[in-house]
Amino acid sequence: MTRLRSALFAVGAGAVALSTVLLVHTSGAANAPAQPPAVPVTAEQAKVQDVPVFLTGLGTVRALNTVVVKAQVNGTLIAIPVRQGQEVHRGDVVAQIDPAPYQAALDQAIAQRAGDQAQLASAQQDLQRYQTLAKRSFAPVQQVDQQQAAVNKLSATVAADSAAVETAQINLNYCTIRSPIDGRVGFYQTDVGNLIQVSSQTGILTITQDMPIEAVFTLPEADLPRVQAGMARDTLPVQAWSADGRTRLADGTLLTPDNTVDTATGTIQLLATFANENDRLWPGAFVNARVQVETLRNAVTIPLASVQHGPNGVFVYLVKPDATAQVQPVTLGYQTDTSAVVTKGLQGGETVVTSGQSRLAPGAHVAVQGGSAPAQANAG
Repeated sequence: MTRLRSALFAVGAGAVALSTVLLVHTSGAANAPAQPPAVPVTAEQAKVQDVPVFLTGLGTVRALNTVVVKAQVNGTLIAIPVRQGQEVHRGDVVAQIDPAPYQAALDQAIAQRAGDQAQLASAQQDLQRYQTLAKRSFAPVQQVDQQQAAVNKLSATVAADSAAVETAQINLNYCTIRSPIDGRVGFYQTDVGNLIQVSSQTGILTITQDMPIEAVFTLPEADLPRVQAGMARDTLPVQAWSADGRTRLADGTLLTPDNTVDTATGTIQLLATFANENDRLWPGAFVNARVQVETLRNAVTIPLASVQHGPNGVFVYLVKPDATAQVQPVTLGYQTDTSAVVTKGLQGGETVVTSGQSRLAPGAHVAVQGGSAPAQANAG
């Protein structure tokens, strides 16, 4: 009986000791410090590439030529054989004045000339006969001189008749109005059936040349030396963008800056031309013109979203190979709406954080969620 009690006591003491050991182990594991979770970020690589440098100014599109089509003779407008908004070519018929009165005037002038030419021919034959008789002393010299004067007068009359025929032909030609340029027809300014008066008309329609087309834009006068230096090297390309800056409309070339600076605004106007083959530029429209003045060769570029501003200047967060964050001060140069050129602080190829910087601190672990970061940046 005594042995049984001793055995039970020993088993109970062992169970208590085991429970104590388990409790101590569990308590120690609960008190161990937990590693903070990695901060999710997006990242991109710093790239080495050629960067075009643009100067941007607000501009206005204008037609290369604008023509107001008017009649040069009075008469009834009988036809406008072109549609409003139609593209026409030089020489195309765009309006027709009633030609009947002018055709009749031409016929009359031709008939008058024919009659005077017949009289001239008769007078020339008489002159030849008188000259033959005068040589034989059968006709007085005075009669020969008078006949010569008659021939000269009729010759002048025929010349005047020829001028009258030409005038009548010109007026008849004016009844058919042709486009002097390639361009687009505007709205009609008068309708078929109206009587056109040369002295009082405002125009029948307008034609604007939109291929090619021009744009006039302004830049600060401080940019003029860069433009001049670029023009000395080569022809400068110009891009035309929509007024909201989202759509690239056309590509062209810079023709010239204006010959004076506007002293009131401190700006200078520049003229660019565009082929406008896609018809996306319209006269009078506002555009953002971007002229490329130079190209930065082998420049280090980073997304503009990666740039941070601190009390000590501009910096970026780098993702190190061990997936920790590092603060890197940088110096920026040329910037666009989406990227910036780094002139000091990066060599190219580094992984820079583009979002999630507000939760970062030097040495913090990161988990790259997207972008073009290398695979090792997700380690850890």
